[in-house]
Amino acid sequence: MRASRPPPHRFVNALLAPAAVTLATVALLFSCAAFVAYARGKYGVRAPATAGHPQFEIAYRIQMNTLENAVAFLPALWLCALLLDPNFAGALGALWLAARTWYAVAYARDPKRRGPAFTIALAAALALALGAGIGMLRAVL
Repeated sequence: MRASRPPPHRFVNALLAPAAVTLATVALLFSCAAFVAYARGKYGVRAPATAGHPQFEIAYRIQMNTLENAVAFLPALWLCALLLDPNFAGALGALWLAARTWYAVAYARDPKRRGPAFTIALAAALALALGAGIGMLRAVL
């Protein structure tokens, strides 16, 4: 007879949205790394070089820009989820993720067209940070 698992705690269920966004962000980061590896092979740019063919440099900048933004986004996502509202944080996180994916595709096709996606992702990350700050203030006041 198989032992049954206890149902997840309500706290865990409440955090499913930001957890899903976090997992999808990890997938985006791996995808960006794979795109750089593909570009290295296609354009003959051997590691550890970070310059070479212009299309490789675009792939590399997509990866680095996404990684740089994720470093600020992920803490803001989780602080907003824990201190303000996990569903609000999950929705803004999904917006950030969609915008960063759009950014990567737009940048790969034509770097001049990445601006709107960058702006939306930045606004979502700033809203998460603001939400975390509001949640913190509400907790201490």
